[in-house]
Amino acid sequence: MKTLPAPTAPAVGTDLGAAARAVLAANWRGRHTVPSARLYPHQWSWDSAFIAIGLARVDQHRAQLELATLFGAQWRDGRVPHIVFDPDTPADAYFPGPRFWAPNSPVIPMRPTSGIVQPPVHARAAWEVYRRAADRPAAADFLRRMYEPLCAWHDYLATRRNLGGAGLAAIVHPWESGMDNSPAWDDAVREACAGGATVQAARADLRHVPASQRPGDADYAAYIDLAGRYRDRSYSDADLLPDHGFAVEDPLFNAAFAWSEESLARIAAVIGANSRWHSDRALALGAAIADRLYDPELGMFVPRDLRTGRQIPVAGVAGLAALVSPGLPPDAVARTCAQLNSSRFWNGHRDGRLLATLDRTSPDFDPQRYWRGPAWANTTWLVISGLRRHGAAAAAEALRSGLLETVRAEGFREYYDADTGAGAGCHDFSWTAALVLDLLG
Repeated sequence: MKTLPAPTAPAVGTDLGAAARAVLAANWRGRHTVPSARLYPHQWSWDSAFIAIGLARVDQHRAQLELATLFGAQWRDGRVPHIVFDPDTPADAYFPGPRFWAPNSPVIPMRPTSGIVQPPVHARAAWEVYRRAADRPAAADFLRRMYEPLCAWHDYLATRRNLGGAGLAAIVHPWESGMDNSPAWDDAVREACAGGATVQAARADLRHVPASQRPGDADYAAYIDLAGRYRDRSYSDADLLPDHGFAVEDPLFNAAFAWSEESLARIAAVIGANSRWHSDRALALGAAIADRLYDPELGMFVPRDLRTGRQIPVAGVAGLAALVSPGLPPDAVARTCAQLNSSRFWNGHRDGRLLATLDRTSPDFDPQRYWRGPAWANTTWLVISGLRRHGAAAAAEALRSGLLETVRAEGFREYYDADTGAGAGCHDFSWTAALVLDLLG
């Protein structure tokens, strides 16, 4: 497939906040925000959570509507789908589209959605909307409306996705990690699709972004194949582990779960519900992350493959993002924080640090290819949040200033070359703009 050359992104200029607001305004579709106008023309789950966090700084109503619209497509089993499709968008604008995902299942909503999920940062986003609200009574009403849907979402993860039996939520597709083609998934995907992927992927993404910055064709076909298998079992998680090709406990996903459960405790306190129950589950999740996902040899958190029962010893930004979780042991926190000054994540010669998504010393490191190396605003923001939680203010500020300097020079790109800072992926990316608003304060 012929790719279109990416246009050169103009520098943002001096008013970074105004430029960020303009991106979010351009990508607003009346009730939700698309991640980008061309490449991602629907509503994405964790994108909307990050977008709401940024909008909370500038437009309380839109921030609330962003999350409410997403949860309007929540499934009856509690899951929040990773894509909510816009019926006014042409069917071939994105693949896999609604016809691919359509299952024979009694738990789906009326609206067309995908059947997999993304990291559960939504309760944290709802709390940020309340915390930043100018109209606090309206924000409290919003929390009351969101509380039961958020609880149902978390209960789905804590029960149906507790495939390993230790309390952590399992992801059943690489896309559910949010870090789609991370090398951490390579072996599991390769084994799952050992007979060859059976689906020919229609690469709509390559119309907009160079192939060198996207997952390879074989990887994409394998992801489509895995998604089709989950769909064909009507998205049932019961007895999934023995025969499904991919089941992983991921540190970023579960840290986001614990962090959001902690936020649910705060939400519960505001609306007069039982907050202790949420606090206890948040701490239990943190303890399980420490017990099952901390690799003492690497000195950081890593995924666990539930099919083999073994950790996946890949040092990636997901292991640093685990710092947002409550209940982590101090020694594991200290050693994980120290990774930022190691050759794995710091190239040693940029004044403003960019946080690569993969260990720079890994043979799989590619500074421009999607989740195999580039710096992303959302993972950087999560690590900044984790560092602030543990009092590492100087390290957090180094990442914050490095990201803001890069955005000012390159625009609101989907991601950035981890070595040079050059913009990559699509332009005018919503969560980059939203999280810049939050980091500007």
